[in-house]
Amino acid sequence: MQKYKKSYNVILDNMDLVEYRLRPISAIMYLQDAFARYTATKKMAAYDLFSKNLYWVVGEFNIEIVDSFPFWSEEIKVEIWISELTKLKIYTDYNIYYKDNVFAKGNACWFLIDSGSKRPVKTDEVSNRFEICSELTLGEHKKFVLPEIKEKIAEIEHKMNLSDLDFNNHVNNKSYINIAEMTIPEEYKKTHKLKQLSIRFNQESFLNDILTCSLFKTDNPNILAYKLMKDGLSICEICTKLEKKNDNTSIVTYPLDIKQEK
Repeated sequence: MQKYKKSYNVILDNMDLVEYRLRPISAIMYLQDAFARYTATKKMAAYDLFSKNLYWVVGEFNIEIVDSFPFWSEEIKVEIWISELTKLKIYTDYNIYYKDNVFAKGNACWFLIDSGSKRPVKTDEVSNRFEICSELTLGEHKKFVLPEIKEKIAEIEHKMNLSDLDFNNHVNNKSYINIAEMTIPEEYKKTHKLKQLSIRFNQESFLNDILTCSLFKTDNPNILAYKLMKDGLSICEICTKLEKKNDNTSIVTYPLDIKQEK
């Protein structure tokens, strides 16, 4: 049973400015970095695949928050592993630890894409390189389905710029979640916190593309649905489950003094 572990420290750019904790969206980026490092140990990193005209893409991503996030500068540990292979899909499951306790967990579905055809290739080569650990953090891997949408709450447009791009010159996954977060009304963000997030990526987008993000209510008042569209095509769909915060005041006073949790 093989798992990859990598430690990180929460940096200034990756924390919120109210509670001074790691932002959930930043936790996702640490996970993607850990996956990249894991593939590099197997000579399957992006630069290893370039000569084979292949590249990695993530198709779906799920995260569940089970405990408090760490503060700025504190250490977290990502534990990630290949949990299932199908003919075309590579699933990873993961845990993220803070002080030896899991504070977030989830899974992701990856594809190896042929750079010429833009289509997934079979996972044969992956199966020869990675050991499979069948441990599942969220139970059976299921295809993400957006809940039935109701009333539209808000809508914004965003033109993709250089800061939105990754090293493949595609829009970075983090940017889609940032755009979704910007769509949430400010008062709602101040009073609620994220508990779960699921996202399905349907299409690539590129520099100067204009995306429209629409935010919708669902049957569950704590669950919001997001659709990101370009020229009538679905780029990605997101679902978040939120809960009310107990307190929306800052835990920090100045000079720097972090209030102790009860």
